[in-house]
Amino acid sequence: MTDRPLTLMAVHAHPDDEATGTGGVLARYAAEGIRTVLVTCTDGGCGDGPGGVKPGDPGHDPAAVASMRRRELEASCEVLKVSDLETLDYADSGMIGWPSNDAPDSFWQTPVEQGAARLAELMRHYRPDVVVTYDENGFYGHPDHIQAHRITMAALEMTELTPKVYWSTMPRSGMQRFGEIMREFHPDMPEPDPAEAAAMAEMGLPDDEITTWVDTTAFSGQKFDALAAHASQGENIFFLKMGKERFGELMGMETYVRVKDATGVPVPENDLFAGLR
Repeated sequence: MTDRPLTLMAVHAHPDDEATGTGGVLARYAAEGIRTVLVTCTDGGCGDGPGGVKPGDPGHDPAAVASMRRRELEASCEVLKVSDLETLDYADSGMIGWPSNDAPDSFWQTPVEQGAARLAELMRHYRPDVVVTYDENGFYGHPDHIQAHRITMAALEMTELTPKVYWSTMPRSGMQRFGEIMREFHPDMPEPDPAEAAAMAEMGLPDDEITTWVDTTAFSGQKFDALAAHASQGENIFFLKMGKERFGELMGMETYVRVKDATGVPVPENDLFAGLR
């Protein structure tokens, strides 16, 4: 036994991802006295600029956007009571198919071994008991999410550490509910074409394949406020339009697939730290 605190490390692609995907567990475990470490891989420079200026439009300055989003990220971490924020500051690669995917300094173009070596250093320093990141498709195919997955899994192989490792996901039942709420808030939204509808139906996982259901309802207000801290991207954050009560109903449960484990705790489980305390 040691005096080292139990530690959660969440590896995310962009500023604001920490709130959407893991805001509940970051807030919950911080409240339980667990050290929470957030690693944000990119600078978010492909986000909206002041006044909603879009990437590629006249007046969009990726460096200024990155600086603004760093301040928002720090504000979000304050809301979630994140113990330690680490930023790798790779250039945001943008959405799939954007020209920024091909920029030589983008995260997407960074050799996996290079990014993994930097992350492995952080893992050796913090020695996390639990690591959370995306699945191999980055949940929905975003290049930077995929790259975050790749460097996380490679970094783990570079260390002697044996944390519990989780990939964030959504249950198909939750995805269906999300679609219903989207239509409720946007009644004029056109029906997706069959190919898009089929792709949406494949997002997430069947409920019975999810190993870990963490109830973070009590912290959904913090999660909402953390998202709201990313005010410059508010136009792109649908969840903020719901208001806190509806947000808590939809986003109060965070779900994961456990992919590495040395505890032997049976699944399904309701605690990322099951078997560790």
